[in-house]
Amino acid sequence: MAVWDRLKDQAKALQQGQAGRGATGGHGATGGHGATGATGGHAGGARSGGGGKAQLIGLFKTQLGSLKNELKSGAYRDASMAMCALVAAADGHVDPAERQQVESMILSNDVLQNFPPEQLRQRFGKHVDQLTRNFQHGKAEALQEIAKTAKKPTEARAVIQTGMVVAGADGHFSHPEAEVLREACAALGLSPAEFQL
Repeated sequence: MAVWDRLKDQAKALQQGQAGRGATGGHGATGGHGATGATGGHAGGARSGGGGKAQLIGLFKTQLGSLKNELKSGAYRDASMAMCALVAAADGHVDPAERQQVESMILSNDVLQNFPPEQLRQRFGKHVDQLTRNFQHGKAEALQEIAKTAKKPTEARAVIQTGMVVAGADGHFSHPEAEVLREACAALGLSPAEFQL
């Protein structure tokens, strides 16, 4: 638990550092969108705060790496694959190129190398197929799988961080990606604010 507390303090310091560099970078940019409201605000904030998001993703990768020896359970593996599929299909569909790209990220992820590649491929593919056939049903199944890690806070947070690393690979979160990440936080009883969502 001490490791997680230390990592949480690092994340908090990063957040305060971003706030200290000037509110105009994140808050002012989203506020400047006027009538765009919730949808435009998140996407705009993600784009304008790209440097901050990249830093945050880097921090999450470091945190996950430091927990590699603790993240070996089948529950973490399955929940992470559900989370990755949910992020990949957040906009309601997954094209073959996107599926291949996310699968490559999964297989090259340092922490996920704790598991045989075929297990990861099979579980990720199952969720993507369910989401593609019927998004709402597939999302409910994925969130159920994710919720199984709720009793282990380190694993639960790692599942969200894994999803954020995948979602932020292109430098920003789309509104649908941020939305499914927030839903996953709710399924795990975690505050989205902890992950700057």
